[in-house]
Amino acid sequence: MLGHTFVGFVDNIMVGQLGTAELAAVSLGNSFIFIGMSIGIGFSTAITPLIAEADAEEDPIKAKSTFKHGLFLCSVLGIGLFLLTLLAKPLMYHMKQPPEVVELAIPYLELVAISLFPLVVFQAFKQFSDGMSMTRLPMYATLVGNIVNIALNYVLIFGKFGFPELGIVGAAYGTLASRFVMWFYLWWLLRGKEKTRALVTNIKLFVLESVVLKKILSLGFPSAMQMLFEVGIFTAAIWLSGTLGKNPQAANQIALNLSSMTFMVAMGMSVTAMIRVGNQKGLRNFKELRRIAFSIFFLTTIFEIVFAALFLLLHKQLPLMYVDMHDVVNFSDNTEVVQLAAKLLFAAAIFQISDGLQVVALGALRGLQDVLIPTILTFIAYWIIGFPISYYLGDADAYGSFGIWIGLVAGLTAAAILLFLRFHYLTNKLIRNNHGTT
Repeated sequence: MLGHTFVGFVDNIMVGQLGTAELAAVSLGNSFIFIGMSIGIGFSTAITPLIAEADAEEDPIKAKSTFKHGLFLCSVLGIGLFLLTLLAKPLMYHMKQPPEVVELAIPYLELVAISLFPLVVFQAFKQFSDGMSMTRLPMYATLVGNIVNIALNYVLIFGKFGFPELGIVGAAYGTLASRFVMWFYLWWLLRGKEKTRALVTNIKLFVLESVVLKKILSLGFPSAMQMLFEVGIFTAAIWLSGTLGKNPQAANQIALNLSSMTFMVAMGMSVTAMIRVGNQKGLRNFKELRRIAFSIFFLTTIFEIVFAALFLLLHKQLPLMYVDMHDVVNFSDNTEVVQLAAKLLFAAAIFQISDGLQVVALGALRGLQDVLIPTILTFIAYWIIGFPISYYLGDADAYGSFGIWIGLVAGLTAAAILLFLRFHYLTNKLIRNNHGTT
């Protein structure tokens, strides 16, 4: 999971050397991509608990059918997200964003939008691999993808080794190529494993069963909405920051990128919860299911405490990675960006624990195949509680960028509490009902 965000991390650091307008442009372009990614990744998570359940039941026919139908739906969704992102491109001109940022963001977005297709298809393979408890293979694929991204960024952004100097468009080419590499490399790895070879080859992609499609859609659509509601509020933070100017938007991007890195570690734990809860659900061992989930909650909390401490201790140093403080022309802008980002990292430190717990609780609920009520709970947390606070406190006359992030703290904390209570209630109910029937 960290590999997805690391692509953006590298892009931001390299592009940040070009100037704050370029960094803000990548932020604005990626705000549209984040929406597509959230829908695609969220939808694909429906595959994991179904595969985990089939794996626990030792039913390869069910596993292959689930994967085939999931791959078909993710392929269609990837094409749809690419087209929708391109259609949404003109919205940039009507969002009160800095004009120089918009002009830079448009060509970047056009290329990165294409990468939504290979990314969502890769996710279908990744979620299948995760469901089979083979989590190392997607990790290897993302590592290779990141190496490709770094290499292409270096030569295309800065025009090294005779390549043209393309600036942020070079970063877009690197991202696009890396996501195709991740997809094909993961397929090649899965094909080479005896456990999965028969499941990922000789797939009749267009021979489909409506029952399986409906099952995946019934889990995938609410899961996509859950992730959209969360990513949506962070995207709103990007747009609200843009109304304050290019420097607040660049600072927001730095803090967002760093907090996204720590979030993806928790997202990895969320996938773990999804797999193990799905396994135990298949075995109908609900006491063990609850014990495993609470162990993952505890481990995630430890990770998040460490991340919060790092943000507090290094809040002034971490933003320096993203800008060139030796750039005399942009020194004033870069100084303002670093100071603003350092302040935002305080807010990021505060919400580390709640951010980790909410995503892991969501993963555990997906493992139970409980998606409808959690979708409603995430909407309430982020858009009834969090966004209004970000909107009102984020005004330039109020708290500005920091006010926007206060809303993020409120939304994530509400989500963590509501989703944990939901999991606590459901698992107690399953244990009681199972005890009554035995």
